[in-house]
Order: sequence, then C-alpha cells, then structure tokens
Amino acid sequence: MKGLIVFCLGMFALASCVPTKKYQDLLAKEQACSEELAKFKGSALTSEALAKDVQNQYILLKAEAEDLRADTTDLGQTSRVLSAKYDQLKAINNELESNYQRLRQAGASETAKLSSELATKKLELQRREDELAALERDLTKKQELLDERQKRVTELEEMFSRQEKATSELRAKVANALKGFTNKGLTIVEKNGKIYVSLEAKLLFPSGSTVVDPEGQKALVELAQVLQTEKELEIIVEGHTDTDALNKASHPKNNWELSVLRATSVIEIMLAKSEMDPKQLMAAGRSEYIPVDPNEKAKNRRIEIIISPNLNELYELISK
Repeated sequence: MKGLIVFCLGMFALASCVPTKKYQDLLAKEQACSEELAKFKGSALTSEALAKDVQNQYILLKAEAEDLRADTTDLGQTSRVLSAKYDQLKAINNELESNYQRLRQAGASETAKLSSELATKKLELQRREDELAALERDLTKKQELLDERQKRVTELEEMFSRQEKATSELRAKVANALKGFTNKGLTIVEKNGKIYVSLEAKLLFPSGSTVVDPEGQKALVELAQVLQTEKELEIIVEGHTDTDALNKASHPKNNWELSVLRATSVIEIMLAKSEMDPKQLMAAGRSEYIPVDPNEKAKNRRIEIIISPNLNELYELISK
C-alpha cells in the first residue's frame, strides 16, 4: 500500500511535465492498480485466515473423536460389568424363588423373611436393569456421535491429502516447464501449502529498469502456459529490490515504485501470452524490506510469484 501511495504522489509530481493525455492515462492505470491491489490483498488475508481456521477445526474435530473413542471404551467396560452383576442377581433371585417354594410351609415368620428378601432382590434387579438400559442408550448415542466426528475428520484428511497432492503435482509441472532456467537465477519452493517461484532480477530486468529481457519473457510465458489451466488458484506477483536508493527525476523514482512496476510488467507479459484469468492475479511491491540474503544484494533483487490454492471447498465443509 505504501508503494502505491508513493506511486500516486509521483504521478501528481509528473503531471506538470508530461502531456495531459499521458497524465490521465497514468492516473487511470494507478487507480486500476489500487483497486486490484485492495481486492487481492483482502482475498489473500481471507485465504490465510481461512487456512488457519480450517487447521484449527481439523485439530478440534480430531481431539473430539479421540475423547469420544475413550468414552465409548469406558462405557463398554461398564456395560459388561453391569451385565455380569445382572446375571449374578438373576441367579440369586432364581435360587431364592426355589428356596421360597421349598420353605413356604416352614412357618409364617420364615415365609415373611424370604418374601422380604425376594422383594428387595427384585427391586435391586429392576434398578440394575434400568441402569443397564440407560447405559446402553448412552453408549449408542456416543457411538453415533463418534461415527459422525470420525466421518468429518476423514473428510478433512482426504481433502487435505487431495490438496497436497494437487499442489505437489502443480509444483512438478512448473518445475518441468522452467527446468531450462534453474541455473539462471530461478528457484521453486513448496512451503505452507503454497508454491513460491523466485526469479532473480538478472533473469528479468536490466538494472533499474521495468522492461523484461527476452530471456526473462520466455520464462514467464512458460510459467503462464502452465498456470492458465489452473482456475482454482490465487497468484500474487511480488517485486523486491535491494537497499540501493534510486535518485531519478523520472519514474521509477524509488524502490517502492520500482518493485510495484516490475510486478505489473511481469503480470502484463503473463496475461498477454496466455489465457490466464486476470481475477486470479495481484501485483504487489515489497521494495527492499524482505531480503533473502542480507550479504548478497543480487539475490534480493527478484520477482516472487506466490501460487496459493483456493480454500472455498474446505470452508464449505467446515461451515456445515
């Protein structure tokens, strides 16, 4: 955003020394860049927040499934213990009934005692039956909940697996398409579910220029040809500079402008030479503030193309 503000100030300063038509064209281009940057910046923030939310939901569901599995095991053990006690009480009850039949003639007092014991045992037996039935119902509910949670966990795991596989396959396609440039300042890294294609400035731009060299254009066209069929991606093109200050009267006046203009130049070439959807792309300038090697400026002068998966399918699964 800072880079765009500086770019805008530069446009107003330039207005006094360029024809009105060119000035109006620059203003229109600056407005389009600002709107595009705001849209993609919001999309990037939403995707990152969504990725964190998906990961947290996955961890929570997995923990709930483990707790339910433990509860189910405990309830099963309790059910087996109660069943054993129930069988014991039933055997005692049967024995008492037999004794009652044999001794019912032994006397009124003995009969009353046996009747009392029998009634007590029957009440205890009924209580145990009710407790066992309640535990069985609870066990059934726990098992159903466990099955549901396990299903959600499995769905998330399968979706993560598919996404990781798709990202790895895309990285392989990109690496294969750009293999001729790997020793010319180009690197490809897969990190945090994203693919980072880094092109050093020596492959793309002359010093201080925003015009891409023919060799660099070949690399960008090869990459665009791979990405044009991937409609479920979000792509950020970031420009990076070293710490050497620019002191020019014309544009780019400083490293912020240089990094943004280089990013837009890369996007223009990719769109011109492919059928990529412009809505998938965002240009951003990082100036000198995210170096990869403080001791080697040449590596810091680079274009990074960050390829991210679309997380809408994961969000829909979590929101169910």
